[in-house]
Amino acid sequence: MVAQPETLLSTLLSWIDLGRLNPGDVIDEATLVAEFAVSRTPVREALLQLEAMGLLRRLPRKGAVVFRPTLEEFLAILEVHARLEGQAAGLAARRLSAPGAAALESIVARCEAHARDMGDADPDGYYQLNLRFHETVAIAAGNPFLTDMIKTNARKLLAYYRARYRYAGVIAASAREHRAIATLIANRDSAGAEALMQRHVQFDQVTAMDLLAVLG
Repeated sequence: MVAQPETLLSTLLSWIDLGRLNPGDVIDEATLVAEFAVSRTPVREALLQLEAMGLLRRLPRKGAVVFRPTLEEFLAILEVHARLEGQAAGLAARRLSAPGAAALESIVARCEAHARDMGDADPDGYYQLNLRFHETVAIAAGNPFLTDMIKTNARKLLAYYRARYRYAGVIAASAREHRAIATLIANRDSAGAEALMQRHVQFDQVTAMDLLAVLG
Protein backbone atom coordinates (compact mmCIF):
# COMPACT_ATOMS: atom_id res chain seq x y z
CA MET A 1 0.00 0.00 0.00
CA VAL A 2 1.21 3.50 -0.82
CA ALA A 3 0.37 5.53 2.28
CA GLN A 4 2.61 8.59 2.29
CA PRO A 5 2.26 11.55 -0.08
CA GLU A 6 6.04 11.46 -0.69
CA THR A 7 5.87 7.83 -1.82
CA LEU A 8 2.88 8.53 -4.02
CA LEU A 9 4.65 11.57 -5.48
CA SER A 10 7.72 9.45 -6.25
CA THR A 11 5.50 6.93 -8.03
CA LEU A 12 3.82 9.61 -10.14
CA LEU A 13 7.19 11.11 -11.06
CA SER A 14 8.43 7.68 -12.15
CA TRP A 15 5.33 7.34 -14.34
CA ILE A 16 6.25 10.63 -16.02
CA ASP A 17 9.84 9.42 -16.48
CA LEU A 18 8.71 6.12 -17.99
CA GLY A 19 6.01 7.61 -20.20
CA ARG A 20 3.08 6.08 -18.35
CA LEU A 21 1.90 9.66 -17.86
CA ASN A 22 2.26 11.98 -20.84
CA PRO A 23 1.55 15.67 -21.49
CA GLY A 24 -2.18 16.38 -21.39
CA ASP A 25 -3.11 13.13 -19.62
CA VAL A 26 -5.83 13.55 -17.02
CA ILE A 27 -4.88 12.54 -13.48
CA ASP A 28 -8.04 11.36 -11.79
CA GLU A 29 -8.05 11.44 -7.97
CA ALA A 30 -10.60 8.65 -7.66
CA THR A 31 -8.56 6.35 -9.91
CA LEU A 32 -5.41 6.91 -7.83
CA VAL A 33 -7.33 6.38 -4.58
CA ALA A 34 -8.58 3.03 -5.89
CA GLU A 35 -5.26 1.95 -7.39
CA PHE A 36 -3.21 2.67 -4.28
CA ALA A 37 -5.90 1.90 -1.69
CA VAL A 38 -5.49 5.19 0.14
CA SER A 39 -7.71 8.05 1.20
CA ARG A 40 -8.02 11.18 -0.90
CA THR A 41 -5.77 13.18 1.45
CA PRO A 42 -2.35 11.76 0.41
CA VAL A 43 -3.44 11.79 -3.24
CA ARG A 44 -4.38 15.45 -3.05
CA GLU A 45 -1.15 16.31 -1.25
CA ALA A 46 0.91 14.55 -3.91
CA LEU A 47 -0.98 16.34 -6.68
CA LEU A 48 -0.43 19.68 -4.96
CA GLN A 49 3.31 18.96 -4.94
CA LEU A 50 3.22 18.08 -8.63
CA GLU A 51 1.39 21.33 -9.29
CA ALA A 52 3.98 23.30 -7.29
CA MET A 53 6.71 21.70 -9.44
CA GLY A 54 4.94 22.87 -12.59
CA LEU A 55 4.25 19.30 -13.73
CA LEU A 56 0.48 19.45 -13.30
CA ARG A 57 -2.16 21.97 -14.30
CA ARG A 58 -5.81 22.25 -13.37
CA LEU A 59 -8.00 22.99 -16.38
CA PRO A 60 -11.70 23.90 -16.53
CA ARG A 61 -13.89 20.84 -17.18
CA LYS A 62 -10.82 18.57 -17.25
CA GLY A 63 -9.43 18.80 -13.75
CA ALA A 64 -5.80 17.87 -13.10
CA VAL A 65 -3.73 17.16 -16.22
CA VAL A 66 -0.04 16.55 -16.84
CA PHE A 67 1.62 19.77 -17.98
CA ARG A 68 1.58 20.21 -21.75
CA PRO A 69 3.45 23.32 -22.93
CA THR A 70 2.51 25.71 -25.68
CA LEU A 71 5.22 26.33 -28.28
CA GLU A 72 6.27 29.50 -26.47
CA GLU A 73 6.45 27.68 -23.13
CA PHE A 74 8.31 24.78 -24.71
CA LEU A 75 11.01 27.01 -26.14
CA ALA A 76 11.31 29.02 -22.92
CA ILE A 77 11.67 25.87 -20.81
CA LEU A 78 14.16 24.45 -23.29
CA GLU A 79 16.29 27.59 -23.11
CA VAL A 80 16.59 27.26 -19.33
CA HIS A 81 17.06 23.50 -19.49
CA ALA A 82 19.91 23.78 -21.99
CA ARG A 83 21.73 26.21 -19.72
CA LEU A 84 21.27 23.96 -16.68
CA GLU A 85 22.50 20.89 -18.56
CA GLY A 86 25.41 22.87 -19.94
CA GLN A 87 26.36 24.11 -16.49
CA ALA A 88 26.31 20.55 -15.18
CA ALA A 89 28.64 19.38 -17.96
CA GLY A 90 30.98 22.30 -17.32
CA LEU A 91 31.13 21.57 -13.60
CA ALA A 92 31.59 17.85 -14.28
CA ALA A 93 34.67 18.65 -16.37
CA ARG A 94 36.14 20.54 -13.41
CA ARG A 95 35.13 18.06 -10.70
CA LEU A 96 35.19 14.64 -12.36
CA SER A 97 36.32 11.92 -9.93
CA ALA A 98 37.69 8.50 -10.82
CA PRO A 99 34.37 6.77 -9.99
CA GLY A 100 32.52 9.47 -11.93
CA ALA A 101 34.76 8.92 -14.94
CA ALA A 102 34.15 5.17 -14.80
CA ALA A 103 30.38 5.67 -14.54
CA LEU A 104 30.41 8.12 -17.44
CA GLU A 105 32.45 5.77 -19.66
CA SER A 106 30.11 2.91 -18.83
CA ILE A 107 26.91 4.70 -19.80
CA VAL A 108 28.42 6.22 -22.94
CA ALA A 109 29.56 2.76 -24.02
CA ARG A 110 26.04 1.41 -23.43
CA CYS A 111 24.57 4.22 -25.56
CA GLU A 112 27.06 3.47 -28.34
CA ALA A 113 26.32 -0.26 -28.17
CA HIS A 114 22.58 0.35 -28.42
CA ALA A 115 23.03 2.65 -31.42
CA ARG A 116 25.36 0.14 -33.10
CA ASP A 117 23.33 -2.99 -32.42
CA MET A 118 19.77 -1.67 -32.58
CA GLY A 119 19.98 1.21 -35.05
CA ASP A 120 16.70 3.11 -34.96
CA ALA A 121 14.91 0.22 -33.24
CA ASP A 122 13.87 0.33 -29.57
CA PRO A 123 13.81 4.12 -29.16
CA ASP A 124 12.27 3.74 -25.69
CA GLY A 125 15.21 1.61 -24.61
CA TYR A 126 17.65 4.22 -25.85
CA TYR A 127 15.63 6.95 -24.16
CA GLN A 128 16.20 5.26 -20.80
CA LEU A 129 19.95 5.09 -21.48
CA ASN A 130 19.87 8.76 -22.41
CA LEU A 131 18.29 9.58 -19.06
CA ARG A 132 21.09 7.71 -17.30
CA PHE A 133 23.74 9.57 -19.32
CA HIS A 134 22.38 12.98 -18.31
CA GLU A 135 21.94 11.84 -14.72
CA THR A 136 25.54 10.62 -14.63
CA VAL A 137 26.83 13.96 -15.90
CA ALA A 138 24.69 15.83 -13.35
CA ILE A 139 25.96 13.67 -10.49
CA ALA A 140 29.55 14.22 -11.65
CA ALA A 141 28.93 17.97 -11.36
CA GLY A 142 28.79 17.51 -7.60
CA ASN A 143 25.93 19.94 -6.99
CA PRO A 144 22.74 18.21 -5.75
CA PHE A 145 20.70 21.42 -6.00
CA LEU A 146 21.59 21.74 -9.67
CA THR A 147 20.74 18.06 -10.17
CA ASP A 148 17.28 18.57 -8.64
CA MET A 149 16.66 21.63 -10.83
CA ILE A 150 17.62 19.68 -13.95
CA LYS A 151 15.35 16.76 -13.04
CA THR A 152 12.33 18.98 -12.36
CA ASN A 153 12.83 21.02 -15.52
CA ALA A 154 13.58 17.97 -17.67
CA ARG A 155 10.35 16.25 -16.67
CA LYS A 156 8.42 18.97 -18.49
CA LEU A 157 10.17 17.91 -21.71
CA LEU A 158 10.80 14.18 -21.30
CA ALA A 159 7.89 13.07 -23.47
CA TYR A 160 9.20 15.21 -26.32
CA TYR A 161 12.75 13.87 -26.04
CA ARG A 162 11.31 10.36 -26.02
CA ALA A 163 9.34 11.09 -29.18
CA ARG A 164 12.41 12.60 -30.84
CA TYR A 165 14.22 9.25 -30.78
CA ARG A 166 11.62 7.85 -33.17
CA TYR A 167 13.10 9.99 -35.96
CA ALA A 168 15.56 8.16 -38.22
CA GLY A 169 19.21 8.70 -37.32
CA VAL A 170 18.61 10.57 -34.07
CA ILE A 171 19.77 7.71 -31.83
CA ALA A 172 23.10 7.38 -33.65
CA ALA A 173 23.64 11.14 -33.58
CA SER A 174 22.83 11.25 -29.87
CA ALA A 175 25.30 8.48 -29.05
CA ARG A 176 28.05 10.27 -31.00
CA GLU A 177 27.34 13.49 -29.12
CA HIS A 178 27.41 11.64 -25.79
CA ARG A 179 30.90 10.37 -26.65
CA ALA A 180 32.06 13.86 -27.64
CA ILE A 181 30.68 15.41 -24.45
CA ALA A 182 32.24 12.69 -22.29
CA THR A 183 35.60 13.22 -24.00
CA LEU A 184 35.50 16.94 -23.29
CA ILE A 185 34.58 16.25 -19.66
CA ALA A 186 37.40 13.70 -19.30
CA ASN A 187 39.83 16.20 -20.83
CA ARG A 188 38.74 18.84 -18.28
CA ASP A 189 37.51 21.15 -21.03
CA SER A 190 34.83 22.90 -19.01
CA ALA A 191 33.91 25.53 -21.60
CA GLY A 192 33.79 23.01 -24.44
CA ALA A 193 31.71 20.52 -22.47
CA GLU A 194 29.23 23.21 -21.43
CA ALA A 195 28.82 24.52 -24.98
CA LEU A 196 28.41 21.09 -26.58
CA MET A 197 25.94 19.92 -23.94
CA GLN A 198 23.81 23.02 -24.54
CA ARG A 199 23.72 22.27 -28.27
CA HIS A 200 23.03 18.60 -27.58
CA VAL A 201 19.80 19.20 -25.67
CA GLN A 202 18.43 21.96 -27.89
CA PHE A 203 15.64 21.66 -30.46
CA ASP A 204 15.15 24.01 -33.36
CA GLN A 205 11.71 25.62 -33.56
CA VAL A 206 10.53 23.45 -36.46
CA THR A 207 11.40 20.25 -34.59
CA ALA A 208 9.68 21.62 -31.49
CA MET A 209 6.54 22.32 -33.48
CA ASP A 210 6.61 18.82 -34.98
CA LEU A 211 6.97 17.19 -31.56
CA LEU A 212 4.22 19.29 -30.03
CA ALA A 213 1.96 18.28 -32.89
CA VAL A 214 2.79 14.58 -32.49
CA LEU A 215 1.97 14.66 -28.78
CA GLY A 216 -0.88 17.14 -29.11
